[in-house]
Amino acid sequence: MYSIIGLTGGIASGKSTASAYIREKGYPVLDADHFSRKATAKGGPSFDGIIKAFGKDILDEDGEIDRKKLGSIIFNDKEKRQELNDLVHPKIRRMMNEERDRLIEKGHVFLDIPLLFENGLDSQCDITLTVYADKVIQKKRLIERNELTESDAESRISSQMPLSKKRDLSDVTLDNNGSREELYNQIDAFLSRLEK
Repeated sequence: MYSIIGLTGGIASGKSTASAYIREKGYPVLDADHFSRKATAKGGPSFDGIIKAFGKDILDEDGEIDRKKLGSIIFNDKEKRQELNDLVHPKIRRMMNEERDRLIEKGHVFLDIPLLFENGLDSQCDITLTVYADKVIQKKRLIERNELTESDAESRISSQMPLSKKRDLSDVTLDNNGSREELYNQIDAFLSRLEK
């Protein structure tokens, strides 16, 4: 019997690093962000609705959605963020579910979903896994990675469910306050338990 594992975290918590490592270990990882890009790309199932809701100002010179422009709107406006989620999430869910149902026949499947708990998708998982980092470390990584001001980093972090809450809701926590090696060791331990 194969498991569906929901993998989540917060911005700059190390979820993508964990996800990439799990993929390297040979497990399929369905990334919600990948499906989000497919849904919102020019000609994608959510594209027209987003332009109708947010206007043509969010397009880049190639006529694609400029994710930075859209991000600056939704990270500071809860209602606009909800509007975007309502346009995009059902399409992402449908595409991911089709892929998951195809892959679960062959082995364990990881679902990399930033809003796993927020959208109640943990109910579709056999195991939930949160990549956790303290808020101070999260903010430091985010400022360095995205070259943000402290207040921009703060608003992005506070636009998400606190990682401490995700950790408390999760079946398994990967503590990513240390080195990459320490994170990989925890993932290895989890995968070996999974295979037993």
